[in-house]
Amino acid sequence: ANIPFEVFDVLLGRPIRLDPEGLHAKLITARRGGHCVEHATLMYNALHAIGFDPVRHSSRVVFFKPRHESVREHMFLSVTVDGTAYVVDPGFGPFACPHPIPLDGTPVPAGAPTHRLAHEGTDWILFCLLRNGAETRGWISKMEEEYPVDFEMMHYYLVSHPNSFYTHNLVASAVTKEGRINITNQDVSFIRDGAAQPVQLTDRKALRLLVAEHFGFDLPELETMKVDGIPGWL
Repeated sequence: ANIPFEVFDVLLGRPIRLDPEGLHAKLITARRGGHCVEHATLMYNALHAIGFDPVRHSSRVVFFKPRHESVREHMFLSVTVDGTAYVVDPGFGPFACPHPIPLDGTPVPAGAPTHRLAHEGTDWILFCLLRNGAETRGWISKMEEEYPVDFEMMHYYLVSHPNSFYTHNLVASAVTKEGRINITNQDVSFIRDGAAQPVQLTDRKALRLLVAEHFGFDLPELETMKVDGIPGWL
């Protein structure tokens, strides 16, 4: 089972709930996706329900911007199991690690590692391996404990602020039987056996069909959704 990363409701102007009932209705019952705060909050609730004691954290994503230009816009968790602390980061879209990541720096998964954590001064840094074999910094965090009120504010920025990438651009990612599909505006990448096959979305009807086939849900409103970042989709 997997839950896609997608921000369709942001572009559709729909309210996004973070309470347990709202998250369950959207991500579980409707089999939709969501952004990092939705993913991590649902995971927090699940871990807590089965007896773990997860901690909420935020980070600055530095894939595309330098640290001083990146706001704290990503949510992830940490959890300790048998004395070993791990990061659990389900909502990092196409860069998410499907395994808990040890804070001691051990790369995961064993044998073909793609992620590791490093502690530099007061910073914790997530390193990710790209498809071309290069390692890059994904996010930087102080890993201080944060609370639901902090993520209500983060969520408000992500879904409504004019500087939020999600209010102007189409972003979605999902695990498929063959690998993964990533969408950024009209650019689509099918990842199979570590190789990317690029495709261009021709129109919003093609987007709806693509989402129904590969994301597992049909959303008719996609055919009229406005996206500032795509010419002609206004």
